[in-house]
Amino acid sequence: MRKWGIGLVLAGILAGCSEAPARLQDGSGTQGAAEKSYAAPAPLSATLPDLSVALRTGETNSESLTRAYLDRIAEIDRAGPTLRSVLIVNPDALDQARASDARRARGESLGPLDGLPLLLKDNIETLDPMPTTAGALALKDNVTRRDSPLVAGLRGQGAVILGKTNLSQWANFRSNDSISGWSALGGQVRNPHILDRSPCGSSSGTGAAISAALAAGGVGTETNGSIICPSNVNGIVGFKPTVGLVPSKWIIPISPSQDTAGPMTRSVEGAAMMLNAMASSREVDFTAELSPTALAGKTVGVLRFAQGSNSDIIARFDAALADLEAAGATLVDITDFSPATEEFGAKALSVLQYEFKASLNAYLSAAGNRVPVRTLDALISFNRTHADEELVLFGQDLFEASDARGDLTDPAYLSARAAIQAATRQRGLDALLAETGADLLVAPSGPLAPPVDAINGDVWPDWAGAGYLAAIAGYPHLTVPMGQVRGIPIGLSLMAGHNRDADLLAYGYAYEQATRHIMAPAYLPSADAHATTGAAMTGLLAN
Repeated sequence: MRKWGIGLVLAGILAGCSEAPARLQDGSGTQGAAEKSYAAPAPLSATLPDLSVALRTGETNSESLTRAYLDRIAEIDRAGPTLRSVLIVNPDALDQARASDARRARGESLGPLDGLPLLLKDNIETLDPMPTTAGALALKDNVTRRDSPLVAGLRGQGAVILGKTNLSQWANFRSNDSISGWSALGGQVRNPHILDRSPCGSSSGTGAAISAALAAGGVGTETNGSIICPSNVNGIVGFKPTVGLVPSKWIIPISPSQDTAGPMTRSVEGAAMMLNAMASSREVDFTAELSPTALAGKTVGVLRFAQGSNSDIIARFDAALADLEAAGATLVDITDFSPATEEFGAKALSVLQYEFKASLNAYLSAAGNRVPVRTLDALISFNRTHADEELVLFGQDLFEASDARGDLTDPAYLSARAAIQAATRQRGLDALLAETGADLLVAPSGPLAPPVDAINGDVWPDWAGAGYLAAIAGYPHLTVPMGQVRGIPIGLSLMAGHNRDADLLAYGYAYEQATRHIMAPAYLPSADAHATTGAAMTGLLAN
């Protein structure tokens, strides 16, 4: 999804092996998907913390858990409802699981993640025999055999790397007319709640896969909304950390000033556990402050200016605010705000274009021999040559605009970056927090997911939320489920100041424990299959 106007700013950047990778084969499509229950059985339906306990107590073991997830991926991702959320499974996953079981039998567990199968967005490099593709034909053979530091952290705690997830191609930075969740290699990711609804992006596959219980947890990446939005519409927890907390090395880039990876899970505690392993610093235990009473005595700034116009969302938001008050928080309404920078949206987009050109050129120039392009310009030409695979649904106008930009010494770039960062930091989130005395800020996490539209690209309703502030500022942002509207999930967005990640997770945990709004997907083929909506669409005289 791409929204470049003010108020909707940048909501859509949502940012040689011994054994061949196990690419998944296509299956039966979505027709009749709701005729069979695809509910996740125990223990796959459990949260990451509960699965960690089950492994520690011997209720299950990693090999059986990993095999069960692989079976579930085969059952519903390329068959049944055909989610297309998992792009590739790791042929070494079961070997890693057996190694974890052997460690545990020796009393040598590496930590709470040992043996837990995790999925990674396919712009994150791993040393496993899998390519890192960003969903693009040009990178289909990009097997680097090296771990991004965040993957090394997860692996260091014994996590099983289960596979790679599909995504909005190039993390949704190819075209203003893109379709969230579509990639040339993976096809269109489906939202497991209502299959013809957008999974958002760009961490679409991770959002859908974790919602559908295809792994214990997952990793997404965000430049602007790409963790928060798919977590919102797929009804899971998503955490975008302070930029720099999780290293971005060996992740296919868009913007060094905004890019970050983050956990996507079915619980706040699970996100905190994963962050402990992913973060560059081991000095902070992000689970230590999690408490059901963390909101008591806190002041919450309510971003009324960002609640949108949808009455159903506003009703869920008002209910969430009442829950925050019941948890001991004091609410302060904030009814007006706009970034105090002329042409904010245009400047914000230009910064991404400058940084994308520079950082992608650097990444491609160091790529392996099996990658056929070395520059963004060559990539644009490659896509034109392979237009039948790459350019059927939409073009590459963002690529072309980025390639026309100068380098990172250009005064226009430096001025634009300084302006948008000041507008979202000192005159943005910092000011909103200071002027209200708030500990955190809240808003809806986004709009309700629209249908996937292969003709018009993403067509989103009136936007709700202000996540672009945290994205451009580089500040932490958390979404936690706050309810649903006729089968479509909606989340509560929580934002805080620079490096307030542990506090923000604690606030989200307290809200989650008080409300428990996470919902299992129904795999409905369309909104008409929902009981309430379907009855209304049929009409009173239908029978």
